[in-house]
Amino acid sequence: MLEIAKTDVLKSLRRDNPWWDASYKVPQSSTEKKRAYFGPFSALALDWSVRRSTILMGPRRVGKTVMLRQLIEQTTTEGFNGQNILFVSIDTPLYSGMPLSRLIELFEEETGHNPQERRIIVFDEIQYLKDWEVHLKVLTDQHPNTRFIASGSAAAALRLKSEESGAGRFTDFFLPPLTFAEFLAFRELEDDLINAAPLGATKRFSTPDIARLNEEFIHYLNFGGYPEAVLNKTIQADVQRFLGRDIIDKVLLRDLPSLYGIQDIQELNRLFTTLAYHTGQEVSLDGLAQSSGVAKNTITKYLDYLEAAFLIVRVRRVDDTGKTFQRMRNFKVYLTNPSMRSALFAQISDGDDAMGAMAETAIFSQWFHSPLRKNLHYARWKKGRSDLEVDLVRVDPARLKPTWAYEIKWSDRYATDQPGELRGLIEFAKRNFESGIPAGATTKTITAESEIDGVLIRHFPCSLHCYQVGKNVAEGRAP
Repeated sequence: MLEIAKTDVLKSLRRDNPWWDASYKVPQSSTEKKRAYFGPFSALALDWSVRRSTILMGPRRVGKTVMLRQLIEQTTTEGFNGQNILFVSIDTPLYSGMPLSRLIELFEEETGHNPQERRIIVFDEIQYLKDWEVHLKVLTDQHPNTRFIASGSAAAALRLKSEESGAGRFTDFFLPPLTFAEFLAFRELEDDLINAAPLGATKRFSTPDIARLNEEFIHYLNFGGYPEAVLNKTIQADVQRFLGRDIIDKVLLRDLPSLYGIQDIQELNRLFTTLAYHTGQEVSLDGLAQSSGVAKNTITKYLDYLEAAFLIVRVRRVDDTGKTFQRMRNFKVYLTNPSMRSALFAQISDGDDAMGAMAETAIFSQWFHSPLRKNLHYARWKKGRSDLEVDLVRVDPARLKPTWAYEIKWSDRYATDQPGELRGLIEFAKRNFESGIPAGATTKTITAESEIDGVLIRHFPCSLHCYQVGKNVAEGRAP
């Protein structure tokens, strides 16, 4: 069998690990902005008191590789020996099929460091190595003074493998798409558009310019989930070319087929395109199967694959008492990144029919890093001949009772002219909440309160609420 020359592998490793050179200094040009999650991630990854490997998960193009390199740059700046740091991108063709242990042997041979000293070893895009979880668990056990950090874009698949084979040895860290708060910070607009005030254990926020905040919110919907798009006007001008093709070509045509052996790629592509266009809408397996002509069990697998690549997330339905259904026949599908829709189709503007669904997708995406996300649902039930719905319901897992609920609207009329049109929210609150516990509904610009049939409803601007949820979740507070 033909083998790749050792000299070529070492040349590639040296190129990707410039800190092996004793004269290495972090480049002055290294000015990438740090994600809000950088602090918690670095604290977890470099916790030397626990023998664990950290698995950094998240969709493509959200900044995982940049954050890994920022971590290395920070540690070298703080005095960590660069010759004790290894960075390897597993999807590099030169390393195809090469065991992790062999890469570490070459690392030790090339730098001559003491393997018993503290080391940092990073494996980027680790899902491309077959049985990676077995290899990494063995290495974690063998090298107690080495902190192993692995990253990958197939989040659900990585989590499944880490739970199955890495119990007690792997800790997951999820990096979501850019939150609206991070988007404003990256654009250096946060201080101008947001005022913060403490409120007990959390914070509450206001804005001096709701019109400008709404403009930025629409920019966020169009390109704001991707850090590179926020900082690059060329990409902003043509997100379909720079990011849309990346989603289709790299995820649907390469990542998923290689990981799961998918045969009919175009069938999967058509399903994803349909779901992306209708993000935030309720779907059913029966409906998807009938409209596509694809068997329900195949549709289920495709949905699993798309969720594994962190392109979509399914949200369970509850009834008017907050109880889930035994079988998930109907559910909502959201894009994990609202700007993915613009990258695939066309940019959205204020007044478009899709604004409501996109606002709903954006707010839901702010919750992705929160442990509360698994307790978020939507409610839908029949009353007479009508179907009533509430967009977002949080169910207490201990009591199995709803604790709050709100509707996501991109309009002021529900707070001024027609608050009674929030019929589903009103009925749900009357059924589940004690008197005085408010329900909520977002608006376009208005902050107000209204009372309908004894139900107190708080109205608050959608863009400001989106900022608040993302900011509080990223900083570890309850939104």
